[in-house]
Order: sequence, then structure tokens, then C-alpha cells
Amino acid sequence: MSDQQPLPPTPAPALDLKNIQGDILSGLPKKTETFYFFEITDVTGFRTNLRDFVPVIKTVAQTLKDREAIDKHKKESGHGGHKPPTIPLVGVNIAFSHLGFAKLGIDDTKLVDTAFLSGQRQDAQTLGDKGTLDGDKFVPDWDAPFKQDIHGVFVVAGDSHVTVDRKVQLIEQRFKVGTPTASISKIVSIVGDVRPGDQDGHEHFGYLDGVSNPAIIGFDKNPPPGPAPVRPGVLLLGQDGDEDKDGRDPWMADGSFLVFRQLFQNVPEFDEFVNTNRLQLPGLSAKEGADLFGARLVGRWKSGAPIDLTPFFDDPELADDPLRNNNFHFTAERDFQKLCPFAAHIRKTLPRADLEDLGFSIENRRIARRGIQFGPELTRAEKQQKKTLLGRGLLFVSYQSSIVNGFQFIQQSWANNANFPFGEQTPETPGLDPIIGQSGDAPRGLMSGVNPNTPATTVDLKDVWVIPRGGEYFFSPSIKALRETIAL
Repeated sequence: MSDQQPLPPTPAPALDLKNIQGDILSGLPKKTETFYFFEITDVTGFRTNLRDFVPVIKTVAQTLKDREAIDKHKKESGHGGHKPPTIPLVGVNIAFSHLGFAKLGIDDTKLVDTAFLSGQRQDAQTLGDKGTLDGDKFVPDWDAPFKQDIHGVFVVAGDSHVTVDRKVQLIEQRFKVGTPTASISKIVSIVGDVRPGDQDGHEHFGYLDGVSNPAIIGFDKNPPPGPAPVRPGVLLLGQDGDEDKDGRDPWMADGSFLVFRQLFQNVPEFDEFVNTNRLQLPGLSAKEGADLFGARLVGRWKSGAPIDLTPFFDDPELADDPLRNNNFHFTAERDFQKLCPFAAHIRKTLPRADLEDLGFSIENRRIARRGIQFGPELTRAEKQQKKTLLGRGLLFVSYQSSIVNGFQFIQQSWANNANFPFGEQTPETPGLDPIIGQSGDAPRGLMSGVNPNTPATTVDLKDVWVIPRGGEYFFSPSIKALRETIAL
């Protein structure tokens, strides 16, 4: 035997946080956010305008400084039990569709991703969106702006409508919107807002969102326990973990695919469904039975506490503890659904040990979600009529290095698959994800596991409470790519 010690593994190169757009790894801080979708009308003018605009685009490094400033401000002004006012901060990112790159004459074929290259409108039928056939062509039931060609999107996030609107005005000035020399035209802008008060961080059904975003190796320091951290290439092209790393063009490195979906939510109808089907178990009041039934549809209580750890009653203290609120794995439940139904939303979209215990890695299925809510709070009339009268929902955003492996796979093969997980290995068929599972114009069918004492008990998912009304697939390039390849 040799006395020579083995060489330590070569550390992965540090991420260039000044080269990565800010929303991808850290999420742009926001109380409000505007998505400004545009068409490129003058290629040379756009590339020239973009050259001057690149310095405005916020990087991860700058975003981290913003977050440090927010934390410092909260500590300095949050004394006496009063919530401190927000500080004026705003960040802008930009992303392009395949049609946008084609318009600019940029060869994006080595992005490889078939979902991106075909576009979300072409993908809508396989995603399960409702629609109609026009000859051989599927036309999704989307809002009109998303039925036309979209070349790109500006993502503008900030502390208030005032600061965000000023930045949107700056965008329009730089790209000369509305003038004879305009290089882009606005297709539509959509505004999202964090919900008020104690609903901050909760989507419109009332459940805490964003708890289980992946921790990134080499970026997130001391991540809380839970699902294993993922390599940066799961989100960033050209990094370790990107399955097509060696085949990319150099300009694609440090970019990420952005999925946008406008999802409307029928909240009064969902609330009525939950109340009508509330669980009538010994010791539970009617409200507690409804809360438990809703939690079993989602996999978490409204506080964010996972039912895998607290299956019968909510535990807000657990929900507030980052060391515990995501530290569960759906282990040893292949013969029953007592703790968490197989079809519960968070189990469908992140099955954890359901697959890992069988030897399957789910690293390449992880996505970073950066969405925001839109629309008003429920009105008194809506509560009384138990009917949606105003549009509200989620502006879903996710980042990944492969849409095919990430968002598209999760939606098609997990959320929309009634037999996933364990559909052929247990007496009960799980059913579709009751929250985001789509089946086009076909019935969604039955979901099992809604009653912890009798997992064979099913509920008919005849109603749909989350309705996709448009979206697109984009690529969010690095700062270097914007400056040296896309701009003039």
C-alpha cells in the first residue's frame, strides 16, 4: 500500500454572481411585480437599445445586496412591535422566447430543449390545458395576448407600484415605445401583488407557498434540512448538473429557462368544495374537518405545516420553524395514505422518498419557483354567492436548466398522471393532483386518500379550480450573453 494520501476532490468553480440575472438564484425582492411582454419590431434598433440597457439589469450579486439592505432596515426600524415600512428597491430582468431569438437572428438550437423551441402555445394540449381543435391545430382557451407571438418579457419587481411603474416607464423610454423609432411594442403587461397582512406569502386558496424551493450547492449557505441540495446546473446552463452542459454554445452558460403561466383561481368554488366535503371525524369541529380536508388536498396546512409531520391538526409553530417545516420525506407509506395522500399537491410535485427510496434521483426534476399572486381579495358578494366574480390567481414562474425535465415533466408525468405515485402497487389509485392537475376537456376523475382512516375513500375532482389562461417559455441569458451576443 502507498503512504501517499489521495488528492482531495477538485472544488467546483465558484458561481459568477455578477453574470447571472437576479431572479434565478435569489429571487428579486418584491411586494409587487410587473411582467411586460413585448414584440421586437426593429431588430437593429432593439439590439442597440439593449446595449445601453444591460447595465440596468439586476444581477444575483446586486439582489443579495438588496436583501441585506432589507434585513438591516427591518432590524433598525422594527422596534416596538411595529412593522417597518418598506425601502424603495426595484429590479429588472429580461428573457426571450425562441421566437424572439429567431427574430433577432440568433441561433438557439443548442439550447436543445424541445419545449422551449416549440413554445408553450404548441405545448398547451400536452400540458392538459382546455382548448378546441381548428382543423389539426389545437387552440388553447387562453387570453388573447398569449395567442400571439411573444418575443420577450421584462420582469420588473419592487417594493411598490410607484417604483415599479417608474422602471417600466424607463424601459419604454429606452426602447422608444410609442414613437416612430420604437424597437419593441407592448403586447400586454400583467401586475402581481403579494397578498396583504397575514396572507403575505400565501396563495389565494390561503396556503403558504414557496416553502420547498431547492437549495443550490455552492450558493445557499447552511440550507435547512429537507430534500437534498441540488447542483447549480439544475437551474443554470453550463454548470455542473446541466445534462447538456458539454453541448451548449458558450453564450448560453449561466442562463436559465423561465416558464411563465397565468393561473386563475376559483377561490369561492374551492372553499365551497372543501366545506362540502369536510371530514367528519370524532373530536373535530366542522371547521377543523374542513381545514383537514383542504390540507389533505394540498399536503400542507394553510400555515405551511406539512401534514406528513402533523396529520390531524395544524401546528403554526412547526410551520414557522425552517429547521422542521420541510424536513420530511414521505417514507414508508407505500401501503397506506394515512399521513399524506399520494395525490396531494406537494407530494405530486416533489415526491421525495417515494422515488428516492426506489433508487430514482429527482434532482433534475427540481425547479425554482418565483411566482406572485395577482388580483383582489375575495369580496363580500363572492363569499355570499360562493362564486368567482373577479379574476385572481397566481403568476407562476419557474427557473430550470431543462423545461422538458423540469416544469413540463412535473406537470405531464406527475400532476396529470392519476397513477403516480404507486398507482399500480397499492389498492388505491392516487388520482390527479387536485390543485394543478389538468385533463383538458375530459373529467379529472377520483382522488383517493382524502380520509386518513379509510384511504380507499375517494372524492370526485369534477370541478377545476386552477385555470391556465396563457403563458410562454423563455430563456433568461447571462449578463455576458446579453452584452456580447444579443446586444450590438
